[in-house]
Amino acid sequence: MADDGAARSKDRLNNTVAITVALLATFLGVCKVKDDNICQAMAQAQADKLDHWAFYQARNLREEVANGTVSQLKLTASYVPAEQRPAFEQTIAQYAKLAEREAGKKEEVKAAAEADQKNYDTLNYRDDQFDLCDALIAVAISLLAVAALTNKWWLFGLALVPTGSGVVMGLAGLLGWQLHSDTLSRALS
Repeated sequence: MADDGAARSKDRLNNTVAITVALLATFLGVCKVKDDNICQAMAQAQADKLDHWAFYQARNLREEVANGTVSQLKLTASYVPAEQRPAFEQTIAQYAKLAEREAGKKEEVKAAAEADQKNYDTLNYRDDQFDLCDALIAVAISLLAVAALTNKWWLFGLALVPTGSGVVMGLAGLLGWQLHSDTLSRALS
């Protein structure tokens, strides 16, 4: 009868472990879909940021060329006959206006690039939550496997610690909770 009780305890532990692992695997699958979507959005935010900074540099170059042209035309205007100066002054005004317009557009592009970086950082925060979820649940599943192999209920109890932490981090990522372990993230990166 003692063997029958031990067998029932082992079966109960194995069944409990199997159900726990199945639930964790399902939860990880849902988290993985969301995490993949976040990773795609991060890649897009990074590409947008790089595009905006490249366009910022193009605007900067246009502004500098226009300012250089203004300087060159002003110097040249002082050496031309008086009847040709109005044409120079009109061209100088056009290039000065172009330089001013490029400076304004450059600031708009800079603001867009900075917004892209902020978006990336926000997404990365959530990606870190899913990374922590993955790591903690992997540890939990390993402990659950050892608990099933050794038939130790106390190992099952120990496995519930990373299980609970992993589920909380996964829910934080799914639901947008402001829960993050920067210390743990730095240790794992």
